[in-house]
Amino acid sequence: MRRFRVIRNVHSRTIEAPAQAVGALLDRLSSPHDPLWPAPAWPPMRFDRPLGVGADGGHGFVRYRVTAYEPGRRVRFTFHPPMSGHHEFVVEPLGRERCRLRHTLELQRGGPMALGWAPAVRWMHDTVVEEVFDNAERATTGTATAPVRWSPWVRLLHRLTWEKATAGDLPAGARLARAAFGRVDHSDAFRMPLRPGMPRDPESWRGVLRGASFPVVGREGGEVLLGEDAGHLDFRASILVDDGHVTLGTVVRIHNRRGRWYWAAVRRVHPFMARTMLRRTHRRLALAAPAAAERARPAPVPAVPRGR
Repeated sequence: MRRFRVIRNVHSRTIEAPAQAVGALLDRLSSPHDPLWPAPAWPPMRFDRPLGVGADGGHGFVRYRVTAYEPGRRVRFTFHPPMSGHHEFVVEPLGRERCRLRHTLELQRGGPMALGWAPAVRWMHDTVVEEVFDNAERATTGTATAPVRWSPWVRLLHRLTWEKATAGDLPAGARLARAAFGRVDHSDAFRMPLRPGMPRDPESWRGVLRGASFPVVGREGGEVLLGEDAGHLDFRASILVDDGHVTLGTVVRIHNRRGRWYWAAVRRVHPFMARTMLRRTHRRLALAAPAAAERARPAPVPAVPRGR
């Protein structure tokens, strides 16, 4: 008979706010203005429909389905196979102005799948849950009493597991790059999805070419075009924020033999460098983004000057 290891992990925090207020935040999990889930530093929680029984999705590579939902009080997520188990959030009232937010994970995994929990998954899981609690405090009381701090191990795991850029063709939205040259000898593009809270202004992404002082040669809509002309080749880098993604594109026009030799050498390392620069900037901007609770706060209404 095959034996399974049962993993049980429980976090709880007392919050100086009514259970009704914290429960209202819980009801907004996975919504466009989710005030709890700590995106974009961590993969966002997303489902194929609004939060409710039957909603299917997850966060990152962890997939699950909502199997129990009591609005304002409790939501349970059951893992997809081959994982077996669930995780859930529960809000418990402790009085009129105090409540407890609890998260419980119960997981059965056999064989090699259990090996990843202790060295890696547990540390990231614990950090994410505590950041959810931090956001619950920020949203209801205005501050987190003891915000979680990442250990060096969590920082390393976070860096190693950050998603990678995918290669493709220049998107149709990169109009400036597509029209840059009459003749193109090389073009490529690498893109990454935008997480909630990440900047949508392409100017914010110009640091992707950190260390290279290419001038801006064009701006249009969600695209910024940088580049430089030289005697041997002309180069353009397009930064496009469109359709929920950020894309770093490159177009090159070669003029002569020197340009062909130069590009023959550069193109061997160019894909690696482009992917690395985009991924590094993507992570840096995600970590610099305001917390979910801060982004979800309503914008202040400007005061209307009184007439004299």
